Amino acid sequence: MPNDPSRLPPLDRLAVFDAAARHLSFTKAAAERFLTQSAVSRQVAALEEELGVALFRRRHRALELTDDGRQLAEAVGRAIGTVRDALAAIRAPGRREVLAVTTTPGLASLWLIPRLADFIARHPGVDVRIDATYQTRALAADGFDLAIRYATLESATGLPLFGESILPLCSPRLLRPGSPPLKTPADLARHTLLQMDSLPGKGPPLEWQSWFRAMGLGPINPVATLTFTNYDTAVAAAVAGQGVVLGRRPLVDTLMRQRALVAPIKGAKASAHGFTVVVEPAAARKPAVQSLVNWLLAQAHAG
Repeated sequence: MPNDPSRLPPLDRLAVFDAAARHLSFTKAAAERFLTQSAVSRQVAALEEELGVALFRRRHRALELTDDGRQLAEAVGRAIGTVRDALAAIRAPGRREVLAVTTTPGLASLWLIPRLADFIARHPGVDVRIDATYQTRALAADGFDLAIRYATLESATGLPLFGESILPLCSPRLLRPGSPPLKTPADLARHTLLQMDSLPGKGPPLEWQSWFRAMGLGPINPVATLTFTNYDTAVAAAVAGQGVVLGRRPLVDTLMRQRALVAPIKGAKASAHGFTVVVEPAAARKPAVQSLVNWLLAQAHAG
């Protein structure tokens, strides 16, 4: 029987390909689909054999979509997003509407969550699901209505939310009489410095040497450093008096107003980075999504 060019491959095979294309990793696709890495590899190979084209270039420890693979990934992603929208539209009436938001752990815990009760109070019947991750989610394919993304302001897409400035912060207990002095940048050598680990592909890490250079200072060797995978964890360590952290305003403004963190050294430095709101195109038509975007912009403007 001759091949029918319009015949669809098995849908589970397309779903596996979609996951591999979004992650550019068979291992991460396997985790998402609850399969083994070898099963994902076999599914993709079977799809390539059926279509008669290569969908990926297999690099050393990396995957790269071919032109055919990119075309198929875009089509499959749109199709999955359409199905998600249809399912949401036909679910039983009376169910609460859920808005799915993806953003970084730092913005989620330090800025968004403390304010979110206000939005919920203003919009009864609407719930918010927050995905706190450093991964860049594919909004339609992954079922998200919007993202609040951290990026360089020059290259950022979406609606600008706010920029950031950076300055050293610590718990007031580090400034008690008898503690090592902490009034000038040179005094940082007598303290533990807290920092966030570098994330490949996410721009320059928030770490001390960059701040020293930006302030025109030479390198400073601290007593110790503590490094964390999440920014909010580094901030929590600073609040606990474990050392000095580079505070990103306005994320830490609430803690500063509460005097859980104070600025012992003057010299805030504007960053080239900031946060933007990216809305999934189909979701932009939802009144609840429009309300959430307007609320986010108003919160950012209010400070």
